Amino acid sequence: MLRVTILCQGRLKETYYADACREYLKRLSAWCRAEVVELPEDGDIAGRIPKGAYCIAMCIEGQKLSSPALAEKLSSLANRGVSHLCVLIGGSDGLPEAAKQAADFSLSMSDMTFPHHLARVMVLEQLYRALSINAGTKYHK
Repeated sequence: MLRVTILCQGRLKETYYADACREYLKRLSAWCRAEVVELPEDGDIAGRIPKGAYCIAMCIEGQKLSSPALAEKLSSLANRGVSHLCVLIGGSDGLPEAAKQAADFSLSMSDMTFPHHLARVMVLEQLYRALSINAGTKYHK
């Protein structure tokens, strides 16, 4: 089973974001073992990337993928034997350059700027959507 570690700088304070994250983590449990790790805003996020994990940095300058394209990327990684995925989400100042450099792939959700707490919910939802697509469910439509 795929393991997903989401490393986030900053703590969720808003209950509505925390509730949404819990809901998507629950939904994701059908296809992966996902966990969210909160780190200090000024902490070393690059140093916390699990050894052997394929790392995706969420940053505005990253590549933009549709939901089906993200599903295909995850499927391709699985076919290459990747069993641990790590997603990096920066704090209010974005990801440090060292974290971007340590990543295997950079992904952008949009040219727009989103609050990093909302980005956490969006990443969880898109992972759920991509895994739903790969499982052949109708959630993504």
